[in-house]
Amino acid sequence: MNDTTGAARSAPPRVGLFVTCLADTIRPSVAFATVKLLEDAGCRVEAPASQTCCGQPAFNSGDRADARALAEQTIAAFEGFDYVVGPSGSCLGMLRHYPELFETGSPWHARAEKLAAKCFEITSFLVDVLGVERVQARYDGTVTYHDSCSGLRELGVKAQPRKLLATVEGLTLTEMNENEVCCGFGGTFCIKYPDISNRMVTEKVANIRASGAGTLLAGDLGCLMNMAGKLKRQGSDVRVWHVAEVLAGMTDGAPIADAAPSR
Repeated sequence: MNDTTGAARSAPPRVGLFVTCLADTIRPSVAFATVKLLEDAGCRVEAPASQTCCGQPAFNSGDRADARALAEQTIAAFEGFDYVVGPSGSCLGMLRHYPELFETGSPWHARAEKLAAKCFEITSFLVDVLGVERVQARYDGTVTYHDSCSGLRELGVKAQPRKLLATVEGLTLTEMNENEVCCGFGGTFCIKYPDISNRMVTEKVANIRASGAGTLLAGDLGCLMNMAGKLKRQGSDVRVWHVAEVLAGMTDGAPIADAAPSR
């Protein structure tokens, strides 16, 4: 079990797991790793069946009507929890934007503000809210870490994953050059501007490979899939994992982009 500090709780916090679309459809192990980390830290975890997309693709494309409809569904699904936590700074950052979708002073705006105040990315929640000091996991190898844009710039996720990774037995962290520079994914950005996106991920992968690390970690699955795909196309043997999988000690399966295709 993870060591925690802070005031004793009369009851374990009830956490709503925001699974994210990519974890649900592409990499469920990321969601399971998040659940393990939360339960090890003493939380009661539930994943509401009525949850859906956070609405970020619609929001970023200017489709406020659909973004608002998705926000209402998400608010209704999660407002009964003490916290809402997920393995994505991008998605949880979007949940914090929900008040922008509703008229100030309206009932939905008030509900959106309450939800936004209790939304956290997983490593930030563990370190900043629960005061987790260490994890019980082992990963033998040298890793490098990519700071995903939304987690870093919207939620301030930087030191938290590194603090926890420093307690993983057998793991050595080596920082790549320009670790805070975008990988070029950007959700709809890579679709709208594929040439620019490809140039960005090419430069990012060059920095990953130059670091000498055998493993790449990050906190957003979209970024990881983008970088893993480029590494794979270049014939690189760098392994790619979501940081939650390593922190939870759940790396017995295949790394991202190495999984066998589903039948």
